[in-house]
Amino acid sequence: MLLERIGLIDIGSNTIRLVIFEIDEHFTMFQIQNIKTPARLFQYLDKKKKMSQAGIDVLIKVLKSFKSVADQYQVSTLMPVATAAIRQSTNRDDIIAQVRKKTGIEMLLLPEEKEAYYGNYAVLHTTQFPSGITIDIGGGSTEVTYYENKELQQYHSFPFGVVTLKQMFFDGKAHNDPKAIKKMQEFVKEQFKSIKWLSKKQVPIVAMGGSARSIANVHQRQVNYRLAGVHGYRMYRNDLQKTVDLFQSLSIAQLQNLDGLSRDRTDLIIPANVVFNTLFDEVKAPVFLFSNKGLREGIVMEFLNNKYENKAFSVFNIAAQTVSRLAASYHTLAHVAQQRVKLVDMLYEELCRLGIFDKNPEMEKLLHFGSYLYYLGQFVETGASSQHTFYIISNSDLDGISHKERVSIALLASFKNRSLVNQYLLGFTDWYTVTQIDQLQSFGGIIKFADAINDSHMEVIQDIKINKTKNGHDLVLYYKGDILAEEYRAERQRKHIERLLSGKLNIIFTKY
Repeated sequence: MLLERIGLIDIGSNTIRLVIFEIDEHFTMFQIQNIKTPARLFQYLDKKKKMSQAGIDVLIKVLKSFKSVADQYQVSTLMPVATAAIRQSTNRDDIIAQVRKKTGIEMLLLPEEKEAYYGNYAVLHTTQFPSGITIDIGGGSTEVTYYENKELQQYHSFPFGVVTLKQMFFDGKAHNDPKAIKKMQEFVKEQFKSIKWLSKKQVPIVAMGGSARSIANVHQRQVNYRLAGVHGYRMYRNDLQKTVDLFQSLSIAQLQNLDGLSRDRTDLIIPANVVFNTLFDEVKAPVFLFSNKGLREGIVMEFLNNKYENKAFSVFNIAAQTVSRLAASYHTLAHVAQQRVKLVDMLYEELCRLGIFDKNPEMEKLLHFGSYLYYLGQFVETGASSQHTFYIISNSDLDGISHKERVSIALLASFKNRSLVNQYLLGFTDWYTVTQIDQLQSFGGIIKFADAINDSHMEVIQDIKINKTKNGHDLVLYYKGDILAEEYRAERQRKHIERLLSGKLNIIFTKY
């Protein structure tokens, strides 16, 4: 059920973008439109930071166009927010007044601290690290924050972005001029060193924005990365160095044809990459990762949390929320998924009691999510449920879940047989040990058996016990109601439990 449509116009220094989100009753944010234009408003500011009328006219033209798109999509709430280019303009009051008069749009001018806050808000609600540094580099400013235990501690807005760095250091020079790059690097290093709370924090860095996304996209193509999406994608210092070395080695014409790099960022990508490298060194970060959620999402997420009493997005229950929303998007019946998880838990507890598995909270989490999402691909096509399930989950941006965890959940949720697991693992074998693969296959079998003993979707199985006998084991299934479907399916899938117990398995249905 459609809850509402929200349109957000992000008026940046480099680009102006309209994103329209469709919000359903589960607070899933479906992006149904995303258009941008590289207006580069910053180039219309003179030395005294006054925006020319030509720049204002460009802004008004774009906003009129975007407003008509929003009207066509029947947007219920339109949020036009302006950042550094307008904020730093000495004639910003005149700009806002002209926009109001000629378009009917009331721009919200974001102060530096709010721009940093909203980017941080998005990261806190969509990534799994409890503490970290965020960076959002735009055209005319760079926002950096530090959060600890999911609470914002510090923020700073630097009055430079990719456009201003280009103007400061590359005016009249090639985009990859070595001396210009060195001077820029020294400048950025001094800027970061002036903020004492950044020094040697040794926490992950989370980068947002188009420049960060472009660098991740390029790196993924360079290493032939098999998964889609950059949200949660991890890079290390040598990876960042390889991308900046690549950008420096190519001409503008070659950069325009580089897979993963937007053509309107070819002359700006080196400044962005240098900023990221320099920050990594200053923080002594263990990892550098990317968030596909930033300022725009942060504004909408806070709006929804405020409107719906903080029920929309949690900072501590991110993974569970995103799994529930993905399931709902493919019309998974919640009560069926919940019963499957309950049955899997019972089987897992019994197998741990017998010493088949050692209890492991991280694996339990994957087991829960895999069983909840089991065969969600049947919504696409029943005959290829396993294949669709693996593809959907492994290629979905799952907030609060790492890429390796995403693949593990996809393997569990799509489990049909061991041959298919090995097929799906092609390209990921270096991510797992043989022991881990065996465990994932075993867990997949448990999920498949649990699904079988809820075949009627009537939640007839109430409890499960496994008892050791002279010849093997008794699997006792306590039930209420009619078990014809469950009896048949349990016998067909008994091999998955029998294999774990290494002996004869006797399945006994007992009235509860």
